[in-house]
Amino acid sequence: MRLGINLGYWGAGMDGDNLAVAQEADRLGYDVCWAAEAYGSDAPTVLSWVAAKTERIDVGSAILQIPARQPAMTAMTAATLDSLSGGRFRLGLGVSGPQVSEGWYGVKFDKPLARTREYVEIVRKAMSRERLTHDGEHWTLPLPGGPGKALKLTVHPEREHIPLYIAAIGPRNLEQTGEIADGALLIFPAAEHLEETAIRHLRAGREKAGKTMDGFDVCPTVPIAVGDDVDALADLFRPYTALYVGGMGSRNQNFYNQLARRMGYEEAATEIQDKYLAGDKDGAAAAVPRELIDSTALLGPVERIADGMRAYAEAGVTTLTLSPAGFTLDQRLAAVRAGVTAWERAGLA
Repeated sequence: MRLGINLGYWGAGMDGDNLAVAQEADRLGYDVCWAAEAYGSDAPTVLSWVAAKTERIDVGSAILQIPARQPAMTAMTAATLDSLSGGRFRLGLGVSGPQVSEGWYGVKFDKPLARTREYVEIVRKAMSRERLTHDGEHWTLPLPGGPGKALKLTVHPEREHIPLYIAAIGPRNLEQTGEIADGALLIFPAAEHLEETAIRHLRAGREKAGKTMDGFDVCPTVPIAVGDDVDALADLFRPYTALYVGGMGSRNQNFYNQLARRMGYEEAATEIQDKYLAGDKDGAAAAVPRELIDSTALLGPVERIADGMRAYAEAGVTTLTLSPAGFTLDQRLAAVRAGVTAWERAGLA
C-alpha cells in the first residue's frame, strides 16, 4: 500500500504551509500529492506550483469538477500538467454536487452518471491525440452544421496513458468508476465497512469491463492526527465531519449523509443534518459519534496509527492518502512524518 498526501483547498490561510507539507512528503517518499477545488482556488494552478517546487512526487487533482470545464479543456490541462511535471500528473474527476454545479457553474445537475461516462470518453479520446469527434447526449463534437472541425491535441503528454480517477461515493457511481476509470477517490472510508460500501461495487464494475481489481487504485483520503489523547484528537474533526454529513448538499441530496447511513449511523446522520441545516453547527458537531470519526481517521500514537493503516491495506486500499491535521505547520509536518513511520512499522513500505 502506497502513501499519498492531500492538501485540501487552497486559500484558507495555509498556502505556504501547504507547499512545505508537499515538499516534506516529496522528501519522505510519498507517492502522490492531491489538491482540491470547489468554488475558491482551482486545482490545476495549485498543482503546477507544487510540481515546480518538488522533484519526484506525483501531483493529482482531487478533483477537477466536471461542470467547471468542457472535456476537451480538461484533456488540454491534463496533457499540459503531465508534460510540465515530467510525467507526474494524475487526473481526478468528479461531478461535484448540485449546489455548486447549479449555483456556481450554472450547469444542471442531472444524469451525473451518464454525463461522467461521456466526459471520460471524450477526455480519453482527446488525450490519445485522435481527431476529436463525439456524438452523445451531452456533447456533440464538432457541432453539426457549422464551421467546426475535428481537431486533435497538439500537446504531447509525457506518457501515453495518464491515470484517470473518479471521486465516487454511491453504489452506482462506484460501479461505473470501476468500469471506466483507473482508480477511485474515496472519502470517509471505514476499513471495517469498505468492502460493503465501496470495494464490492468497484469490483462489479471491473468485472463488467472484463477486468479484475489488479492495477486498479483504491485511494481513500483519511485525516491523520498524532497524540496520546484519542478523544481530544477526534474532537478536532467534529466540525469537518458535521460539515460533510450535515451540510454538504441539500437534505435530499447529501452523498456523505447517505454514506454515514450505509455504515450504520442512521439516527446520528439524521440528527447531524437536522441541526446543521437549522444553523446549529456546534450542536451538529456534538452529535457526531466518536466511533464514526475514529473509524474514518487515523488518530493516536504511531503504533495505533500503524494498526489502522494495516486494516486499510487488508481491506483493499492500494494508496492511502493522508490529510495531516494541526494548528501549526510544525504539527502538520509531524503528522506527515508520523505517517511514514507508521507505514513502515505496519510493514507496508
